[in-house]
Amino acid sequence: MSRLCFLVFVFVAALPVWAQQSQVSSKTASHATADEAPDPGVLSNGVYRNPSFGFTYKVPFGWVDRTDAMRQDSTASSKSMVLLGVFERPPEATGDTLNSAVVIAAESASAYPGLKAAAQYFGPLTEVATAKGLKVVNPPYEFPVDAKPIVRCDFAGEMRGLPVQQSTLVLLQKGYLISFTFIASNDDEMAERIDGLQFGKVRNPAGK
Repeated sequence: MSRLCFLVFVFVAALPVWAQQSQVSSKTASHATADEAPDPGVLSNGVYRNPSFGFTYKVPFGWVDRTDAMRQDSTASSKSMVLLGVFERPPEATGDTLNSAVVIAAESASAYPGLKAAAQYFGPLTEVATAKGLKVVNPPYEFPVDAKPIVRCDFAGEMRGLPVQQSTLVLLQKGYLISFTFIASNDDEMAERIDGLQFGKVRNPAGK
């Protein structure tokens, strides 16, 4: 498993409350080589934009951006990085509710020899998730977002007496695995978090 993939789980698991193959039709991987570091994108007026990979994410109002801290903690290569790391409240702040989170990362597909489909990424990812006490609720399945061939896997568990859900979406594009990891406490909250992701056009700050 790559260092960056491990980092996302370790960083999320270290928070006061946790905040970060099956029968799936195969999507053939692009044979493009990631020769340059991924575009880090820009977070402005509550909307993260990544023109290189063609998506936006509308961050919930009042959430805390910890992207820079996560990048600094990473020892991953220049071809892999955390693109966005946002939390409902500061990770160091204590609370009696789950600190929901969204972590978006890009990793060079070359870090996974033999990987030909996004669903294969969930092999090593599931090993780490289950080691952290999560269980697979829904094994990898197709979950298109704006017609993008995305694969999703859902996990659930408990951390410090609180229910926690994790859904990770993975897209294979331009020689990179782009992972979108969402941490929430229930199904409705999870749906709201995922709804902020959009491909193909840029949201305005008001999300209209």
